[in-house]
Amino acid sequence: MIDNKEKTVSVYAEANPNPESMKFVMNVTFLPEGQSVDYPTLESALESPLAQELFNFDYVSRVFIASNFVTVTKNTTIEWVKLIPELRAFLKSYVEAGGPVFTEGFDAGRKATDANHADASEEDTVVAKKVIDLLDNYVRPAVEQDGGNITFKSYNKGVVTVHLQGSCSGCPSATVTLKAGIENLLKRMVPEVTEVVADGVTV
Repeated sequence: MIDNKEKTVSVYAEANPNPESMKFVMNVTFLPEGQSVDYPTLESALESPLAQELFNFDYVSRVFIASNFVTVTKNTTIEWVKLIPELRAFLKSYVEAGGPVFTEGFDAGRKATDANHADASEEDTVVAKKVIDLLDNYVRPAVEQDGGNITFKSYNKGVVTVHLQGSCSGCPSATVTLKAGIENLLKRMVPEVTEVVADGVTV
């Protein structure tokens, strides 16, 4: 639950490498630093009344909520300059009115932890832990700057599989970032890693 009583909420839009996504930064905290939740569909957003409200805009195709920002992905050719004022006004009024961001009892930290360790097999636990630490400390902060997130999915025989969320999902430069940036870093720091792949991203 966010504490926004008697607080004027400021909202500004920030572009990122994905032309279909826009990051809306606010002076309130939705989640603890480093935690985030990605909603690729309305059906997946049952735990977030805020995300459900955003999906009511027919041009919204994805909602990503992090510490102090919301990234919205659009499914239209209408330019952002025409959409930003409406979304900014909605977010400002919703948060100032004390609208719920998440349902009662929702725990983003537990959800993220479950996802991070979902498929790590016993024999690869040590390598997987090194990879998760690197993603958390070096990769995720940079990815969050662009309005997205990256989470560890699995490690198997040298191959690291990750989830790209928020603005990273569907971003034209995601493959370059994945291979030239993330894969090179992990291979250098964790010699056991031979390749990094992402769900839904083809090279």
